[in-house]
Parts: sequence; C-alpha cells; structure tokens
Amino acid sequence: MQRDPKRKGPLAGLRVVEIAHVMAGPVGGLLLADMGADVVKVERLPGGDDTRRTTPPSIEGESASFMILNRNKRGIAVDLKSTAGLDLVRRMIDQADVVLENYRPGTMEKLGLPYSKLRETNPGLVYCKITGFGLTGPYAQRAGYDLISQGMSGLMGLTGEGPGRPPVKIGVPIGDVSAGILAATGILAAYIERLRTGEGQYVDTSLLEASLVHTYWPVALTLATGESAGPMGSAHPVAAPYQAFPTRDGWLNIGAISQATWTGTAKVLGLEWMIDDPRFATNGARMNNRAELVEKMSQVLRTRSTDDWSAAFERAGVPAGPVRNMKQVLDDPQTRARDMVISVDHPVAGEIEALGLPIKFSRGSGVTRRGAPVYGQHTAAVMCELGYSQQEIERMAAAGIVHTAAEVAA
Repeated sequence: MQRDPKRKGPLAGLRVVEIAHVMAGPVGGLLLADMGADVVKVERLPGGDDTRRTTPPSIEGESASFMILNRNKRGIAVDLKSTAGLDLVRRMIDQADVVLENYRPGTMEKLGLPYSKLRETNPGLVYCKITGFGLTGPYAQRAGYDLISQGMSGLMGLTGEGPGRPPVKIGVPIGDVSAGILAATGILAAYIERLRTGEGQYVDTSLLEASLVHTYWPVALTLATGESAGPMGSAHPVAAPYQAFPTRDGWLNIGAISQATWTGTAKVLGLEWMIDDPRFATNGARMNNRAELVEKMSQVLRTRSTDDWSAAFERAGVPAGPVRNMKQVLDDPQTRARDMVISVDHPVAGEIEALGLPIKFSRGSGVTRRGAPVYGQHTAAVMCELGYSQQEIERMAAAGIVHTAAEVAA
C-alpha cells in the first residue's frame, strides 16, 4: 500500500490493516484513523462486518452503528477462505505497520495468518489482538462479549442502587470501547519502540481487562479492607456528598469531595449550621451519617430547578452539573465547542453527524471526516496500490474472491 502524503494528523503515514468486526477492534481502528493513520478495514465476503446489519436505526439504508465506528477508514471485501483472497491480505500486511484484529482465539491461525508467520516477511509489524479474556490463563479460549466482561470484572457488582437489588449493566458497552482505547494505546507504544529498534511485537488486551481497569477505587478499598465493595447508586465509596440529588424538575450531581467544597455546598443550600455540626463537620462524619445528610440536602434541592441550582453552585465554585439525556448532551454548547459532534460525508447516507475525536492537538485534530466505507468501496483502489492489474481485479471480482463496489466513488 502507498503512504498517503495528503493524510493529516499526528499518525499520518502509519499504515494499519484492521481485520476486526463489531465494536472493540473497530473502536481502536477509528481512533487511529481519526488521528491520521491510513486504516484499511478488511471485511469478510460474503456479509461483511455484522454491524452493517445492526439496524434500526439506519440512514438511507446504511447502519448508523456501522457508520459511527468506521469513518475515516478505507474498506475492502475479501473471501478469507480462498487462497487468492488470503494472498491479497498477506500482501497488504507485508506493507503495513500495524495489524489490528479481534476475532476469537485461533481464527487467524486457522486462516493461515498467525503473527509468527506474518513477522517472517514483515519483522517490524505491530500485531494487536483483542479477545474476551486475553491469550493466557484458564479462560483464554472463551468467547467474550461486553455484557460478560462487565459481570466477570466486578463492574455489575458495583453498579446499581444497593445490596439485594438486581445487578445493573453500565448503560454503554464500556468493555468494548475501553478495549479499543487500550488497543490503540498499546499499538502506539509498540510502534514508538519499533521506531527505536526496528522490531515489531505482539500486543494483547481483552474485554475483561478493559472492564477491570475501571475499578481502581473499589479495588483499593477491597484490598485495604478485605471486603468487597458494593453498589452505591451514584454515591462515592470514600466521599460525601458526592452523588446525584433530586431537584424540582430533574437531578443534579454535586461533587463536594473536599472540605472547602463541602463548606461551599452548605452555604449555597442555606445549611450553614451543618458546617460545624459534629455529624457533618468532617468527611468521615458525613460518610457515617450519609442517609441523614442526603435527606436534609434533598429537602432543599427539591425547591428549585436543576438549572437554577447549577448556576448557584457554579457561582460558589462547587463542582455540580445536571444529569442529562443523550440529546441534551449532543445539543450542549460545550459538546459542540469541543467538536465532539462533527459532520461526516457518507457516499450513500449523505452528510451525517457523528461523535468527534476526544483528543485535541495543537496542529489540528487530524479528523478528515470521511464517512465509513460502503461494502467493498476501496477494494479496487487498494488492490491497484498492491500491484494488481485491472484485469486481475475484474477476474477476482467475477470469481467472488473480492467485492469491488465499483459503482461508488472512492
């Protein structure tokens, strides 16, 4: 594959082959692509990434779920069970810097694409694999999903209103998304070392570890006390008040985690008497009397709207903010000011909005804002870069080895 000199962003010139599907792998590829890498997504033929069929919702027949995870990537469709198709993928990998994949353990080996063989012809290759449980340990061969990782990592044992209530999954696929972030981080660390040594390496992360990594606080508490931390609703295990409170028209989070912010909170609420009351004077006392603390604060907070209280706490320098739904978040001026909602041009769906890159750079964010590829959109272009003739491309397409989507502009 050719390096694209027009590609912008700090990762311009990095060539990535993404052999990944659904979410964890594509999230990692998305981050690399948004930062300027040339990410070529390899989809199996027939069918492609299962997320293409994750509908509704769809826009002009294109899966919204697929489009939000795969922008800025080029896409090819290949029959990975055919000799010619595998040869095409090997030629891509021989010229790549990175391979990112998240198929079940053993899949790439069965296809004849193990890292041990790929490094023979590309010793500088950084190969990253995301699995459910990692490549070592007694669970290494198990299939994994976000829901399973949330339960087995302890996250669902920490989420919910309290003991004795049903377990609650975090409302987003945090294991999948975090695994993609960890994959991108590991890839870049390995690539930096390769720039020094010339040698690539194997990077291994999992949904279980990606979920477990969010448990620093409850792990600290559990290791220190020997007792498992449990669900506390929106409350904090070591600070109070630090949780959601009801207002007249919604909910407000108050984060009075220091003595100064607690004093400010009491003053905003007109509860100055609580500042020196021995039941609430220190964080430890407030923790021991949390139920009474929450009751007295809630009585006052219910008298005014969420927006009124937000403004009052902001003036006092106390961290506080409303609990919002997704539409409110996407319409928020801060979200827009940070380019976390961007416009993307898709060849079929047209101009659509998507979530932006959460990392900013002083010389530009690197997001090119090209929509996700339609199935096989860039197959012909990538094959040309690899030295295939037009006749070979047409022959392989006619034989069902590749899908070219020639009717869509690249």
